[in-house]
Amino acid sequence: MNTRTIDTVVIGAGQAGIAASEHLTAHDIPHIVLEKDRIAEKWRTGRWDSLVANGPAWHDRFPNMIFPETSANGFPGKDEVVRYFEEYAARFDAPIRSGVEVLRVTKDGEYFIVETSKNTYQARHVIAATGPFQKPVFPDLIHSGAVHQIHSAAYRNPAELAEGAVMVIGAGSSGVQIAEELARAGRKVFLSVGPHDRPPRSYRGKDFVWWLGVLGKWDMTTPGAGRAHVTIAVSGANGGHTVDFRKLAELDFTLVGRTDECEGDEVRFADDLAENIRNGDANYLSVLREADAYVADHSLNLPPEPEAHDIGPLPAAATNPIRTLSLSEEDIGTVIWATGYTQDFSWLQVDGALADGKPLHHRGIGAVDGIYYLGLPWLSRRGSSFIWGVWHDAKFVADHIATS
Repeated sequence: MNTRTIDTVVIGAGQAGIAASEHLTAHDIPHIVLEKDRIAEKWRTGRWDSLVANGPAWHDRFPNMIFPETSANGFPGKDEVVRYFEEYAARFDAPIRSGVEVLRVTKDGEYFIVETSKNTYQARHVIAATGPFQKPVFPDLIHSGAVHQIHSAAYRNPAELAEGAVMVIGAGSSGVQIAEELARAGRKVFLSVGPHDRPPRSYRGKDFVWWLGVLGKWDMTTPGAGRAHVTIAVSGANGGHTVDFRKLAELDFTLVGRTDECEGDEVRFADDLAENIRNGDANYLSVLREADAYVADHSLNLPPEPEAHDIGPLPAAATNPIRTLSLSEEDIGTVIWATGYTQDFSWLQVDGALADGKPLHHRGIGAVDGIYYLGLPWLSRRGSSFIWGVWHDAKFVADHIATS
């Protein structure tokens, strides 16, 4: 293969890679963006058909371009998000090379050697912009051959699933939205609910993301104590709404606790459903109280919403929980694992860049000079893995490269 020399190689052409390319271009830094598939591939093929962004269009975007097809308070669909990134990259003629897979990155003297499926590059800087959705977590728990098991990344729509009931494991944004879609399509659904935060979609006329901003929560640099792995149940579907497990239970839903183990045909659940729902309620109410205090402190003219504080009793499924169920007796034909993703940096073979497979960095600047990271959760703050947040992190990284 030919070896090409360039200042910076960006790996990944999702939101992180495009943001990096924009800021590198502004600094006149020669670079190339390598993408093994297509621009925003995870939005194309790693999402279900009806998915919309979980934040409104005024918020979940880059600063220099609005979503042209969706109103400011609407929630753009996944296909529109793909078009957005394609058009954004075209604005500054981002040097993206699609269909080029990075196989290995090593260090040789002053250069990083980037071996790909097409060419080899030597670069002074490498930006890993592969994002947080790299390798689906698929627990090896249920071994019954009678059910079809998929990760939420492979789910598309209710019609594609096998006949029968569906068990969705994981009650974050993906799990809740998929389960609700299935129930509204007439499927019997079992939803396994683990620990979660449950913020209001909107309160006192302002979206949840607005409250996170004014309350300083987007700029938090680390999760709260014990909250690093707690998922967030929030939805932009059907115009956006607050996730409420009480209302979900009114559909053809059966709520169960965290999935613990499976023996043969029998699945067992932890006795934690009531606790998980209560903790989610506590998170919800804490946001309302902080918002009320902020309104009072700043004398804002935002209409009070006292009814939002009335959450009602626990659903019957929580007070009289199911601890075990038989997959065959409940006619469960599909299990969907909405259990998130892990990172995969196996291609990064540079001494000192990783520890136990995880990147070593401070605000995206790697422990090894010349290595950078973008798009990871909590890279610099809470918003780092979101569209708007990655743009600001990318500017910080590009500025650092320009002065290094």
